[in-house]
Amino acid sequence: MDRSSKPVHIINVPLDLGASRRGTDAGPSAFRIAGLREGVERLGYSIAGETDIVVAAADLRGQAASKTRFKTEILDVCERLAVAVRESLSRGETPLVIGGDHSIAMGTVSGISAHLRGQKQRSGLIWFDAHGDMNLPETSPSGNVHGMPLAHLLGYGDPELSDILQSKPAVAPENVALIGIRDIDRVEREFINKSGITAFTMRDIDQLGMSEVSRRALELVNAGTAGFHISFDLDGCDPEVIPGSGTLVPGGVSFREAHLLLEDCANDGRMISMEVVELNPFLDQANVSAERAVTLVQSAFGRSIL
Repeated sequence: MDRSSKPVHIINVPLDLGASRRGTDAGPSAFRIAGLREGVERLGYSIAGETDIVVAAADLRGQAASKTRFKTEILDVCERLAVAVRESLSRGETPLVIGGDHSIAMGTVSGISAHLRGQKQRSGLIWFDAHGDMNLPETSPSGNVHGMPLAHLLGYGDPELSDILQSKPAVAPENVALIGIRDIDRVEREFINKSGITAFTMRDIDQLGMSEVSRRALELVNAGTAGFHISFDLDGCDPEVIPGSGTLVPGGVSFREAHLLLEDCANDGRMISMEVVELNPFLDQANVSAERAVTLVQSAFGRSIL
């Protein structure tokens, strides 16, 4: 593969308004310190540019009782992120989006959808996460938008959050693979089972092995699509691997299993873009989570042991 022919564009999104615990806004800075740009360049890619999406100060009034906390601010960020992703793809680049909490995925995937819609194509989606992220505003126990993005990308929920750049739905359920889940709300469980997506729980990974899970996931995200996007929530990994995240759940994906999934994605050759979210350096240990996350990104971009 000629990696120089398709440059990478890093898009930083320092947003933490979708989560209960603040701090993911510092995620992009932690990635910089861990050498993300240099790590991608060492693989032979050129960096076309680095864009910072500005996040405005939030209005704290009335948020505690809201069904979609900080919706106005999150929607604004996601709309501008969607445009940045769409423009990056139109230039022939590979967007690498660094969060921020997982609510930013509504912008990333909507931008991909808008770009491909003009070509009468669609994208598949690998969603790596400990959680389903398929709560709806009316059923969410917290009102935190980072627990809702996948539902909105499938066309449900808030009409504005689900139709960024007129992308509703941004992805078809039959082309979505949800991998690593182990902490699901009761109502959300029912919704996931009815949604039409394919979910691989930690039990599935235990029983089948990550190699088989990645094979099945790649098969469905590539079925009739132009390729796939990886939305990688670091809390999908076990807390012993990635301690620096605000919604840790024990019993997660091992470091090697995560690398294997991303190595398989790289070998497949049809990755359109990637985002990494939910790094909270204030909860980390000497930036080890960011450093490990950089190596995971490298695996997705083709780094191999030999």
